Amino acid sequence: MKKRLLALLLLSVLVLGCFSACGTEEERVLRVYNWQDYIDEGDDETASVLEDWAADYYARTGIKVRVQYDTFETNETMLNTLKTGKSQYDLVCPSDYVIQKMISATENGTDENLALEKFDYSKLENYNNYVSPYIKQVFEENGFDGYAVGYMWGTVGIIYNPEYVDEEDTKSWEIMWNPKYKNRITLKDSVRDAYIPAMSKVYREKVLALDGLNLSEEEYRKQLGDLMNSTASEDIAAAGDALKSMKDNIYGLEVDSGKTDIVAGKIYINQAWSGDAAYAIYEAEETAGVQLNFSVPEDGGSVWFDGWVMPKGADTELAHDFVNYLCAPEIAVRNMDYIGYTSIVAGDEIFDYVLDCYADEEGEYTVDLTYYFDGTLSEDYYSEDGKILVQTGEIGRMFSAQYPEESVAKRGFIMRDFGAKNEEVLTMWAGFKSNNIAPEILVAIFAVIILGAAAVLLWFTKPKRDSARRRKEWLAKQK
Repeated sequence: MKKRLLALLLLSVLVLGCFSACGTEEERVLRVYNWQDYIDEGDDETASVLEDWAADYYARTGIKVRVQYDTFETNETMLNTLKTGKSQYDLVCPSDYVIQKMISATENGTDENLALEKFDYSKLENYNNYVSPYIKQVFEENGFDGYAVGYMWGTVGIIYNPEYVDEEDTKSWEIMWNPKYKNRITLKDSVRDAYIPAMSKVYREKVLALDGLNLSEEEYRKQLGDLMNSTASEDIAAAGDALKSMKDNIYGLEVDSGKTDIVAGKIYINQAWSGDAAYAIYEAEETAGVQLNFSVPEDGGSVWFDGWVMPKGADTELAHDFVNYLCAPEIAVRNMDYIGYTSIVAGDEIFDYVLDCYADEEGEYTVDLTYYFDGTLSEDYYSEDGKILVQTGEIGRMFSAQYPEESVAKRGFIMRDFGAKNEEVLTMWAGFKSNNIAPEILVAIFAVIILGAAAVLLWFTKPKRDSARRRKEWLAKQK
């Protein structure tokens, strides 16, 4: 009798346990830390990429997953958050030179809060099949291929108003000092970006001389990068002097306001990231009837990228799955369409998107994008001589900002972490920014900020989905 009662009791416990387990689904959490407005967040009618990935993961595994999604405005904000050690993320999306800093912290053991897990690329089928061969080459050359997977990329160049600016002048960073454009130029309020024209001026003769050395593309980029990223104390001081000599010629420093200032006619030239350039070119013509162009100077062209890394302790299984999902061409198109930047992913869907936006059978320009798409497209996309071509009606504008010609992309250097010289560079930058400014100029700047704040907010906080739709309509009208 006792044995029978004991058996019934055990059976009851098992049944209750089964009912309890069946009534509670497992839920996992993916913790993502990304730039603001840097993924398709959906709208009232469509789900976000985050929600669609969670649904896709559940359909494949039967496991519910929730995405904890936080955002940052600058690399420095992100780094400070990680350095506290109080926030644990599975995926973070820093820029190139910050990835380098985090890899250094990992391999040298200098900061455990910045240490990274390694990616297992065998788990990233979409990355292996569709990521541009050019991007893979850049990653390998710069030592990022073990710890990072690219997300978006572009160049640093100049937005300019061709009504007032000579196109030939935009081929050199010397334009920032050109007295023809005094008080009509803005420089990025970022030491890393401002360092580009400064070092181009410091090493101008040596940079130009590289063309005569018959170097391979890889060696050219390396030597250019060595010059443009130099942190020898004398070069940091020279960069500071170059920036100070520029200061009297420029309208000021900016992060976002340059896009509105150039449309309003306050400035004619704005140092810009290519993604912002594409968006500004579209908005300027659509909302104000102003034509803007984009140029990457030949004496120090810079290529940038943002990529995904996994901090130590990350849920690497979920992180790999999410990154692989982002590398699917159809998902990359969604993100590009939403944010306006250029994905590192290639493939048929991406190229169809390019053709949809920029192809013009009657256009006078033929752009060869073989370097970027080769090996990721179906055979139908290749010309008879094995090239991947886009016939278009204009270059030097949105198309060139999103997909630079091979001669521009393959000559671009990657910005590097300042490393042990970071404080010395920041001291130089602080000295440049703290030069005496006349009180009346400060009053004027303050007034412009106050009066322009509402316009800036109204313009640049428009729903991105609507902007993307209107951008496509506008592009169609240009053909």
